[in-house]
Amino acid sequence: MYTDHGWIMKRAEITPGNTALIDVHTGQRWSYGELAGRTAAYAERFRLAGLQKGERVAVLSHNRIDLFAVLFACAGRGLIYVPMNWRLSESELRYIVDDSGPSLLLHDDEHAGRAAGLGVPASPIDPVPASVNPRTEQVASDPDDPWMMIYTGGTTGRPKGVVLTFESVNWNAINTIISWNLSGRDCTLNYMPLFHTGGLNALSLPILMAGGTVVIGRKFHPEEAIHALNDYNTTISLFVPTMHQAMLDTDLFWDTEFSSVDVFLSGGAPCPQTVYDAYRRKGVRFKEGYGMTEAGPNNFVIDPDTAMKKRGAVGKSMQFNEVRIVDAKGRPCRAGEVGELHLRGRHLFSHYWNNEEATREALKDGWFSTGDLASRDEDGDHFIVGRKKEMIISGGENIYPQEVEQCLVGHDGVKEIAVIGIPDRKWGERVVAFVAAKPGNVPKTEDLLRHCSRTLGSYKVPKDFFFIQELPKTDIGKIDKKKLAAMAEDLKKEEMQHPGQSG
Repeated sequence: MYTDHGWIMKRAEITPGNTALIDVHTGQRWSYGELAGRTAAYAERFRLAGLQKGERVAVLSHNRIDLFAVLFACAGRGLIYVPMNWRLSESELRYIVDDSGPSLLLHDDEHAGRAAGLGVPASPIDPVPASVNPRTEQVASDPDDPWMMIYTGGTTGRPKGVVLTFESVNWNAINTIISWNLSGRDCTLNYMPLFHTGGLNALSLPILMAGGTVVIGRKFHPEEAIHALNDYNTTISLFVPTMHQAMLDTDLFWDTEFSSVDVFLSGGAPCPQTVYDAYRRKGVRFKEGYGMTEAGPNNFVIDPDTAMKKRGAVGKSMQFNEVRIVDAKGRPCRAGEVGELHLRGRHLFSHYWNNEEATREALKDGWFSTGDLASRDEDGDHFIVGRKKEMIISGGENIYPQEVEQCLVGHDGVKEIAVIGIPDRKWGERVVAFVAAKPGNVPKTEDLLRHCSRTLGSYKVPKDFFFIQELPKTDIGKIDKKKLAAMAEDLKKEEMQHPGQSG
C-alpha cells in the first residue's frame, strides 16, 4: 500500500529487480527489492529497540548505501533521521546531540570511538540481511510529520536543525522528477556527503522515487569519479565547483567521452567561468543550480543550452513552487534589479528545531526568506548575486563579491578566488581578495588590478590582494568566508607591523 512515508516499498513492488543503489567503495549493488528488504530489517531492529514515533535516530558515518535503508526504516517507524557531519569537532557534535536529543546513535567503524564519547546509546551500522517479510508493519504518519532533521553548516553562529517533513521531502522529489524530466533510466553518481541535503535530496531521493539508480561514492577522487561516471553509465550528476575543477585538471577528463552523460550539475557555491568554458570545449552540457536545506533543496529549472549561454543563470521556478525577489521594503523588484530571494511551496521545511524565533524570522506568510540576493532578466531567468550578509557597502556603494570573483577567476594565474569586505575607517568597508594561484603562474598584484579595471568600476576593485596556498572550505566545499575574515584581520595587523608585504 502507498503512503507518504512508505513509497520506497511501493517502488520495490513496481520494479523489484531494477538496480537501486551501487556502492563505489565496496562494489555492493542493491536492487529495489533488496533495498525494501533491508529497510524492513532495520525497521524491525528499531521496533525491537523500543523506539517510538517522533524519537530521533542520529547517524555518524561516511557515505555508504546502508544509510538509505536506515533512512527509509526511520520513515516507516515514524522516527526522525538526524545525519551528523563527521567532519565536525567533538564539541560541535555534542552540541547537535544535546540539541536534537537522539535516542540512538548509529555509526560506522571509523567513528565508533567518537560516537561512544557523545553520551548517547550507540550502535554500529552492521549490514543487515534483507527481511523475508518486507511488508513489516509501518507506524501511521501524516504528511506534516518530520522525517529528517539536517543541521545547517553553521558558518555564521550555531548550526540550526532544519526539520523536513514527509511532505517537504516528497514534494521536492516529485517537483524535481517532473521539472527536470527524471525517469527510471537515469543514473546519478553522488559524492556529496549524505549528512547534507545535496547528498540526500538534490538527486538521490528523486531518482530513487523515479526508479533510477544512485551510485554512492565515499571520498572524492577525481580519477575515481571520472571512471565511475562512465563505468555506471551515469546520466546526471551533481558536484560542487571544487570537484568539477579537480576533474578538469586531470588528463583523464579530456581523454574521456562521457557518452552516457546528459548533463553535469554544479551547486553549493558559485561556479567560475573557467568551468563553463571547459565543459563547452568538451562538448558536455552543464548547468548551475541553487538550493537550500530549508527549501528542497531544488527550486529552479533551466535548459542546459540556455545555461551555457547565460553564465550563472539558474532559470525559472520549478513546476510546483514559486519564487519572488523583493527590495528592502518588501516590494517586488523589476527585471534587472537586485533584491532578496523568497521561496514558497510544499517543499519548504517545517521549522527550526528548538528555535521558534529563527523560524518566525525565516517563514512569513508562507514565504521563506533565503537571505540570498538575486535578480532576473527580461526572459524571467534568475541569477544568484550572493549572500545578503556578504554584500559590501564601500563609500555608500553596494558591491557584490560574486561579481568581483567572477572577474578575477578569469585571470590565467588565478586558481581560486574569494572576495570579502573588511571594516575601514574611511570607506566603511574595503574590498579585499584572497587569491590561490595556479602552480608556477603566480600573478602580480598590478596584473590583477589591470585585469579588474577592464570590466569593473573602480570602487569594486579590491584594495588588497592576499595570496594564500589554498582557500579554506566548509564541509561541502564552500569557501569559508568567516575564516577568511579572521585571516584578513590578522594579515592587516601584520601588514601594519611590516608595511608593504600584503600583495
